[in-house]
Amino acid sequence: MLATPRIGTLGTPAALLRRGGGALLRRLLPGSCALCAAAGELLCPDCAAQFFGGAAAVTRCPRCANPLPGMAAGQLCGACRAEAPAFDVSLVAADYAMPLDQLVLQLKFGHRLALATLFARLLRDAVLQQPGFTLPALLCPVPLGRRRLAERGYNQALEIARPLARSLGVALHPRLVCRVHETAAQSGVAPDQRRQNIAGAFAIPDAALVRGRHIGVVDDVMTSGRTLDELAATLKRHGAARVSNLVFARTPPH
Repeated sequence: MLATPRIGTLGTPAALLRRGGGALLRRLLPGSCALCAAAGELLCPDCAAQFFGGAAAVTRCPRCANPLPGMAAGQLCGACRAEAPAFDVSLVAADYAMPLDQLVLQLKFGHRLALATLFARLLRDAVLQQPGFTLPALLCPVPLGRRRLAERGYNQALEIARPLARSLGVALHPRLVCRVHETAAQSGVAPDQRRQNIAGAFAIPDAALVRGRHIGVVDDVMTSGRTLDELAATLKRHGAARVSNLVFARTPPH
């Protein structure tokens, strides 16, 4: 009878991955679905179908990605018709609602960085399935302020943007935009104060990288859209030809 192989006889986990032994390593160190805890992949087929399959698809405003049930595809929502934001397109993978909101919180505050790769894969699928969408020339994450970055230890938008850029074949520039003013978290600011809170928060260190180009802005959640609007307006002032938001989850309007 053959002896059961041990990690020590096969090499370290890193060496296994380098030699293409990822499938074997997953059998030795099984994972579980982030939503239902079923053994196997980080997102099991049943949860993928339920929350990201065709049955979960909804018609959205092409500008801000707000859900528009019962509306024809391609129609702008009333808010975007009344006051067009600075960005041109928003693509999202899902709504920010239970249970997916808990995954976002685990990435954002729980240091579950493996979820960033999952979010990037689901967002890539949403981007590639969007009819007529032209990929950006460059991706950039929504930047964090220095204080918040030091507290958290990482920028969740950048963690999503790295694998997303690789899978789309689009260049990533992590410091294309910098945050020059520390601002209160938009989630803790009254809706009518959010525009003022984020005003003047961003700067472009090298306008030559932006001028005349289609820029894709990556983030984890889009709520009111004020942060993304301010960032897009800053990019447009420095000559960006087009700005598209690539965001994992969209908070539905209340």
